[in-house]
Formats: sequence, C-alpha cells, structure tokens
Amino acid sequence: MSAVNDPLELLTNKGTHEPSFLSPIWNPIACGVAGVGAAIFINWGFRKPVFSGIQKHIAFGAIGVGAGAYFDQKRNEYLAKRDAVLRHYIELHPDDFPVKERKTYGQVLESWVPVR
Repeated sequence: MSAVNDPLELLTNKGTHEPSFLSPIWNPIACGVAGVGAAIFINWGFRKPVFSGIQKHIAFGAIGVGAGAYFDQKRNEYLAKRDAVLRHYIELHPDDFPVKERKTYGQVLESWVPVR
C-alpha cells in the first residue's frame, strides 16, 4: 500500500524514484528493431534477398534508435510539464484536494458471513 496521503506529495519527485533497467533503453531498441524490420520489408517488397544492401539495414536501425531516443525525450518533457501544471493547480486550490485519512480494508469493507 502506498504511504502517500497528500495529493501534492504524489507529484513531487524527491529522487526516490529509480527507473528500471529497461525503461531508458526500451523505446530506442524497439524503434531500432522496427527500422531494421522496415528495411527487411522493403527488400521483401521489391523481391530482393531480405538482407541485401546491409547498409540500408544499418541506416534504418540507426534512424530508428535516434527516433526512439527523441520520442523518449519528448514524452519525458510532456509528462514533466503535465506534472508541473497539476502541481501548480493543487497549490492554488488546496481546499479541493484535502489530505485524506488513510483507511484499512477492515474499515472500508463491511463484515460478511457466508450463508450456507
């Protein structure tokens, strides 16, 4: 269970969030593989051997890796801007986002007795 009760605390990163191993490299690798796959598909479409013109595969793979890194950067910028807007809104309207008291399942669920 999350120990966070304050809505503003949810949107602040205090350096405690560690990205996983695959998180920063997933999009570049996936886009690089897609680029190589596009080169193979183009060769297949022109009825050439799929691995002929290996320089095309390398170029498409490199373009894919660059595009994946660019997409990661843009996504991170978008998410940071969104979090900043939400954080600012919560700071301006604290009465709309009260700190809620934490409840356990025992307090939320009603007692239940099976009928047999």
